[in-house]
Amino acid sequence: MKTILVCLCVSILSPIDFAGAATVLITGSDRGLGLEFVKQYAARGDFVIATCRHPDKATELQAVAVEKKNVAVEALDVSDDSSIRALATKYQGKPIDVLVNNAGVLGAHDDQTLGTFNRKGFVDVMDVNAFAPLAITEAFRDNIVSSKQKKVVALTSSLGSISVAGGMPKGPYYYRMSKAAMNMGMQALGADLKSQGVSVAVVSPGVAQTAMSTAFSTDYARKITANTPAQSVTGMIAIIDKLDPSQGAKGILNFDGTTTTW
Repeated sequence: MKTILVCLCVSILSPIDFAGAATVLITGSDRGLGLEFVKQYAARGDFVIATCRHPDKATELQAVAVEKKNVAVEALDVSDDSSIRALATKYQGKPIDVLVNNAGVLGAHDDQTLGTFNRKGFVDVMDVNAFAPLAITEAFRDNIVSSKQKKVVALTSSLGSISVAGGMPKGPYYYRMSKAAMNMGMQALGADLKSQGVSVAVVSPGVAQTAMSTAFSTDYARKITANTPAQSVTGMIAIIDKLDPSQGAKGILNFDGTTTTW
């Protein structure tokens, strides 16, 4: 019955229902920071397109969609071009004010430490973390350009800063490389889309209490002090709200208002 209710809620959504509200598309919305983005944007009245690979298994996300009629849950596998095209076709002509490229993977510890390098592990991490934000932004470019806010962000990490992570021994090679590559890709997008009024930036949640941070702490024997997802997302939304085309080139925009150099 829950699934039926969700489908009914999604089917009646229209731009008229949420006139004046921003439309936000979020990838990786079924848990952690992605789910928190959905909750916070929906709570303030924005229309949220919440995507994940397996909506039928996203129990908590579906519960949010039942409660909030301004949340549409959609299937999206960011590593599958046909999945990206299908969603872009479904929302063709729909302005999207904010695209949040949140989906990401840490990668397996045993694939990405010195002495255990694995080509497939590298490709998988780079695909999701570095290529997918480019592919998704490209697919929804017309939606973004036609909106009022015209904003694209991708979640990164200080581990993607060469000045910060270059001195860290025994860290996750692929993850660090993928975030550095993503940072460059988003900078390139910002340069290409600036003439169309689009603001592009990378934002960092700091260390948040998520499954990924827990895995990182365990796999790499690091003691970390983490924020709650709510704290990190509240800070990142505040940055996104004020984002303009000039800010993206400054560096990694951290949830606490500071900036980390590339």
